[in-house]
Amino acid sequence: MTGTVLVTYGSTNGSTARIAETVADVLRKDGLTVEVRPAEDVTSVAPYDAVVAGAGLYGGRWQKDARRFLRRHRRALAERPLWLFSSGPLDASASERDIPPVPGVRKAVTALDARGHVTFGGCLQEGAKGWIARMILRDGKGGDHRDFIAVEAWATRVADEIRHI
Repeated sequence: MTGTVLVTYGSTNGSTARIAETVADVLRKDGLTVEVRPAEDVTSVAPYDAVVAGAGLYGGRWQKDARRFLRRHRRALAERPLWLFSSGPLDASASERDIPPVPGVRKAVTALDARGHVTFGGCLQEGAKGWIARMILRDGKGGDHRDFIAVEAWATRVADEIRHI
C-alpha cells in the first residue's frame, strides 16, 4: 500500500499521544505517509487507506474521544485495515504478558474486523487531570510504565502488514 495512514488517539494527559507519535515515527521510517491526529479532531477517515487508533484506559474503558471516534466512523473503519492499541496498566504487567482488550475494545475489534490490538503500559504523573488520577497518584500508584521498545516493535509489525496490503 502506498496511501496515507491515520494514527489517531484519545489521550487525557498526553501519555497515549506520545505512544501514537512513536507509532507514527516508526511507520514513517518504514516509508509510509502518516498523519497523527487526536481522535476528537478527525472529521472523516475517507482520505486514509489504513488507520491505527489508540486510547488511554480509564476505569476499564477507552478514553471518551476515542470511543466516539470508533462509533462515529464505524462504517468507514470497517472498510479499511485497522489496528488498535490501548495504554493504561500502571504496573509492569503489559511488558510481562499479553493483556487482552477491555470488553468495549474487544467488541470493536470484532465489529470492525481490526487486524490487531495490543495493550501497552500507561503513564500517570504529577499534574494529571481528574480527581481519580489525583487519588491514584496520592496513593503512590502512578509512574511511567510505557515500554517504547515494545511500542516500536509492534509498530514495525503493523508497518510490515500495511506494506503488504
